[in-house]
Amino acid sequence: MNHLNTLLRKLPVWAVYLVLALPPFWYLYLGLTGGLGVEPIKALEHELGELALIFLIIGLAVTPLRRFLGLNLMRFRRAIGVMTFYYVACHLLVWLVLDVQDPARIWADIVKRPYITVGMAAFVLLVPLVATSNNLSVRKLGAKWRKLHKLVYPAAILGAVHFVMLAKGFQIEPLIYLAVIMVLLALRLMPRAAAQYVQRKLS
Repeated sequence: MNHLNTLLRKLPVWAVYLVLALPPFWYLYLGLTGGLGVEPIKALEHELGELALIFLIIGLAVTPLRRFLGLNLMRFRRAIGVMTFYYVACHLLVWLVLDVQDPARIWADIVKRPYITVGMAAFVLLVPLVATSNNLSVRKLGAKWRKLHKLVYPAAILGAVHFVMLAKGFQIEPLIYLAVIMVLLALRLMPRAAAQYVQRKLS
């Protein structure tokens, strides 16, 4: 693990931003060229939403990975958080611009469709997090910054619930995402003594 951590320290953070920014453009290209099937807009929404959920999970996993396995991704945590919001915003833009199209329908859909209400709630919770993901905010907010950024916990749960509600019929994949998020939250909120016990068992 030390060797992997050494390699990660050599990886520039800007490269992480660059690589993570590319997939939405690739999926857009696939949508325009018929690579996303007969319903490219729905497929594009799904792919971007699922990627947003994956990066939410990766962000939640940073602390448990360091605590229990010794894998240190802390220097990439801000990039992961910012790019998570980027994917959520892309997912939302596809819904607004390509799917709904009619501005008069947007508020009606948010109010009348529970899965959209839940998804929008997750988005709203992420807005203050990305707005304060900079050194100036960290200095100004002090201890309040950590408290504010715990909003990622309910945002992640709401994101997973949004996926579960969106699925037609019983599908195991959305439930797996929800279960993984709940496990990661349990590990992050685990009392120190219990965390040390688990760490000893894994080491």
